[in-house]
Amino acid sequence: MPDLLHRTVAILRECDPKQKARQTHALAKEWKAGAIILGKSDTASIPQSPGRPEDLQTVAPGAVPRRRIGTPEGRIALLHAIAHIELNAIDLALDMLARFTHDPALADTQRLRFATDWLEVADDEARHFTMICARLTQLGSYYGALGVHQGLWEAAYNTRNDLAARLAIAPMLLEARGLDVTPSMVGKLERVGDSQSATILNIIYKEEIGHVAKGVRWFNAVCEISGKEPELHFQDLVKMYLPAALRGPFNHKAREQAGLQKGYYEISYP
Repeated sequence: MPDLLHRTVAILRECDPKQKARQTHALAKEWKAGAIILGKSDTASIPQSPGRPEDLQTVAPGAVPRRRIGTPEGRIALLHAIAHIELNAIDLALDMLARFTHDPALADTQRLRFATDWLEVADDEARHFTMICARLTQLGSYYGALGVHQGLWEAAYNTRNDLAARLAIAPMLLEARGLDVTPSMVGKLERVGDSQSATILNIIYKEEIGHVAKGVRWFNAVCEISGKEPELHFQDLVKMYLPAALRGPFNHKAREQAGLQKGYYEISYP
């Protein structure tokens, strides 16, 4: 059987989202059981963009459907957008694993733990995607019924050559933003009587704290090896790749639970 890294690249190329989720679960199970080896790096084979259905409509960020939670159509639009985020999150974690496990920014003794951590994240994200898709089905819709934008993956592509930048922008900035906004979405869903959707989002919210925490731990580890001060380096990378993207309001409690202290994200802009 192919090794972990080659299997990961194959899943990145998979165009059927549900198959991608199932294959991620299977790979995580085999890795945990010790049934496959890590393998060698083959970054040249990693796709620039992950596989997507041919009929998935890509639109500009401002053209995605409105998400008025008070209407059934608005709730479907919200859940569809979250499903797209979770699908991208699967691929972000798999790309992190495939692209950076053998990166020189890591010590040799860290590589197996790094691969395991990001495969665990991908496994969680695959479950999140499946839960949201099941809820969309209950509401009479499905993933792919609405247009989506590719802003999240563009941020990943722009950081493809720098592990510290990828960690800063993906888990520590973009995923941490989910910690800021999800509690209010849960509250709104509960107020309109959609407790099933609220329950799913609450599960995702709690598990995303752990994902952000892994991002923080690995970012700090990379900074330790390179001799850079983590908080200042994080701020420099945010200003470089997503200037003015890091603005409140912030969920300080959840961020602190993830180890993301205020010193990282309270940036002074001109």
